[in-house]
Amino acid sequence: MHTHRTPDQIATDRQRYLDFQRQGMEFTPKALPQPTPRPAPDVATDDVRLQETVPGGWYTTLNLNTGETLRLAPGAGGSAVSLAAWSVRDPSERLCLPDTIKLQWTTDLTKGRVIFSDMGRVMLSITQDSSGAHDALTGGSTPETVAQLGEPALRNTRDNMVLAAARMGLDKRDIPALLNLFAPVRVDAQGGFAWRPAMLARGDWVELRAEMDLFVALSNCRHPLDPEAGKVPPDLSVTCLHPVPVPDDDLCRTATAEAQRGFENNDRLKGAL
Repeated sequence: MHTHRTPDQIATDRQRYLDFQRQGMEFTPKALPQPTPRPAPDVATDDVRLQETVPGGWYTTLNLNTGETLRLAPGAGGSAVSLAAWSVRDPSERLCLPDTIKLQWTTDLTKGRVIFSDMGRVMLSITQDSSGAHDALTGGSTPETVAQLGEPALRNTRDNMVLAAARMGLDKRDIPALLNLFAPVRVDAQGGFAWRPAMLARGDWVELRAEMDLFVALSNCRHPLDPEAGKVPPDLSVTCLHPVPVPDDDLCRTATAEAQRGFENNDRLKGAL
């Protein structure tokens, strides 16, 4: 049933939106920090649960338990690392970039930000990040983008994610919009997508803390906008670290009102189980 909205109603709804936006942007009890120094520090062997190398063009899947930290470090020369995540408890709950952007009023996902599920819960916290050069807007490579390069032997992220989903008992319809780490995509003055290579440097790394039990898929392929898209990327280092205590004033848990509500939703689910 179509309901006609008057100009006054439209104006009222718009003002409500602007009020929510202002509250979200003004609630900053903690300013976000500067990027984490490069390179990543060494970790003690006892702190490591899992470590593997993903060759250029390939993918991997892993289970992350609540509190564990995933450290990702691309090799020299760089590569976009596409990430998808699903809840182990119910894989229909998955990473949701539109909500992640909307709830935090920004596309700049860097240290101190969180990644939401489509159920309003926090899946991952970005606890360390050397660049802030991550892309939440454009998606990864596909068979079509690779075909345009004239390099038919190159693998692509879309096919990798279909294989990764199948490995976890999921279907291609279960694949969410992907977060591309180490992909310096920004919107230019004309509204187009631009690649900003100066945002990346040798030794870049990121750490993501699991805020629920997760299935995670990673694809190590170059981004379609990368000027080096026709080349096989370097290997990706993947390390899973055991949980450590999280203080009450943890940056990711307190940086925004939306993150606080997301963690409250996590706690409610725990209480209901």
